[in-house]
Amino acid sequence: MKRNGTIAAAVLTVALFATAGSSAQAQSANPDKPWSVDFGLGWDNSISGNINSGAIGTLNGVTTVITKNSYEDVYGTGLHLRFGGGYLLNSNTEVRATFAFQSLDADLTPMGQIGSSNLYGQYSDYQSLSLDFGVRQYGDINPKVRGYGEALIGFGFVDKTDVTLAAPGANLTQKANDFYDQTAALSLGVNVGVLVQAHDTVGFFGQIGFRRMGGMDEIDNLQGTGLETINDNSSRWTLPFIVGIRARF
Repeated sequence: MKRNGTIAAAVLTVALFATAGSSAQAQSANPDKPWSVDFGLGWDNSISGNINSGAIGTLNGVTTVITKNSYEDVYGTGLHLRFGGGYLLNSNTEVRATFAFQSLDADLTPMGQIGSSNLYGQYSDYQSLSLDFGVRQYGDINPKVRGYGEALIGFGFVDKTDVTLAAPGANLTQKANDFYDQTAALSLGVNVGVLVQAHDTVGFFGQIGFRRMGGMDEIDNLQGTGLETINDNSSRWTLPFIVGIRARF
């Protein structure tokens, strides 16, 4: 899976730079204000991916069943911040670099059973910071409004994730430090949006898209329990919705 993701990333990178290069050749002169900076704030909606998979094994010598939990089950909707800039190759094509920060608070989550007792997990918060590069293509809707689509590729750094397991009926509390280690993961994204020009140099935008963050690095501190595989598949897809402001100079 990681190998396929790397190949896909390489293909997408070539396609992005090929698009940028052809656009630059099509028009040698840039607009009067080719540079831009923007800031966006919104919501990060998880649509797929599991923070833990299901398994049957033992904890403290007691038969344990772990049930699957998605990111949506544990984290729900979180904060998404973006800050970046771009350069217009021509009036419709822009190359971009963007920092994106994601933060999601964890809820207490049913994890399954240990013996005859219910098992619960308290995950630490999910936080990531990524740097994305891409190409955006604009199209005029009317003199003040432009639609756009963009494709992005980059790398994200995801904080380590801990989980505390508790089974009140069995009088058990166990903390799994570094359930996932701090991770550098591939990020991919596509967005569509609308930019409303409020002034010659200032505009407001709204966008929605799909974003994939690669899986986190698992820590095998459950080795020999039969539960080693519960953190093997942790890549996630999200549906971020962002509103913000852009300034051009």
